[in-house]
Amino acid sequence: MNIQFKKGVLELCVLSLLNMEDRYGYELVETISEDISISEGTIYPMLRRFKNDGLVITYLKESTSGPSRKYYSITDKGREFYLYNLSEWNNFVDSVNKILRSDNS
Repeated sequence: MNIQFKKGVLELCVLSLLNMEDRYGYELVETISEDISISEGTIYPMLRRFKNDGLVITYLKESTSGPSRKYYSITDKGREFYLYNLSEWNNFVDSVNKILRSDNS
């Protein structure tokens, strides 16, 4: 997949998954990687920025298969940010699709 396409949508994908349920970092990487090729190095700086911006909070949760995991939970501010950007994304996709449909070649 074109790397420029991915750059603009990964934040929205992460926030969408966190809007559904709390998750730990590697779980986000695995889930997104099922459809979009990404690396851990892409997600963790984003999560750190989200935390610094107040979009997510973190907490530790015991794991049955190793050490405690750091979970990320979306905040009200994060949810507002997500919903606004989801609306922007949908408008953008609709506009692009309109242009692409007009191509008769």
